[in-house]
Amino acid sequence: MIPSLRVLAVPAFKDNYLWLVHDGVHAAAVDPGDSAPILAALAEHKLTLTAILLTHHHADHIGGVPGLLAHANVPVFGPRNDNISAVTVPLGEGDRVEVPGLALTLRVLDVPGHTKGHIAYVRETPGEHWLFCGDTLFAGGCGRIFEGTPAQMAGSLGKLAALPDDTSVYCAHEYTLANLRFANAVEPGNRQLHARVEADSAKRAAGLATVPSTIGTEKATNPFLRYREPEIVASLVAAHKIDAGAAPLAAFAALREWKNSF
Repeated sequence: MIPSLRVLAVPAFKDNYLWLVHDGVHAAAVDPGDSAPILAALAEHKLTLTAILLTHHHADHIGGVPGLLAHANVPVFGPRNDNISAVTVPLGEGDRVEVPGLALTLRVLDVPGHTKGHIAYVRETPGEHWLFCGDTLFAGGCGRIFEGTPAQMAGSLGKLAALPDDTSVYCAHEYTLANLRFANAVEPGNRQLHARVEADSAKRAAGLATVPSTIGTEKATNPFLRYREPEIVASLVAAHKIDAGAAPLAAFAALREWKNSF
């Protein structure tokens, strides 16, 4: 019998989530920005590290790699178009990863925008759809556009939105409530959004994580997947962010700029 796989959230820094995918024996670390909490989690759960998977080059996602490699000599999977010297298995769109030590196959997507070479990992096992998307898609929001273009980010988010609705979204930060405050400001008539705000606020009040989310939830409530919706467009026009009749990409770019200063 193949052991079932689980995803363990490892909090780090102020609001990061590092992820450990494990079967009770072996584990792969996703975006380990700090080695100490990962090593502590491995010891606590009696897990052996067998792989490291990276989505992009920012320090809070790769900073723990040297410390982990000092602990275990494992392959480092990562984007071929981001400058990460530790990567031993460079990846891009369409590649498939057979994660060492685990009965886990991941499909790779190119999702540029936050960085030029950002990638995401998708598990497509029936009944267990997972997405590790780094800083491209957040619960209720999306990453800042540091290196790419609005067109790239909009395209990347569209690619993720096309995944099955039950796909669990393992993003890398606990930004949800701040993202939902913005979402409510630009789409105040969205009843599903109101229900999400209430539910996620309760989770945070109880000290619980709001992630993973799901693709279905994001499509229903995340303004960066809903920038074509009439109410969001009307909010952008009313706030003098775009002119009436602006193209959808102009609306997306204005929405991202508005969030930057919200």
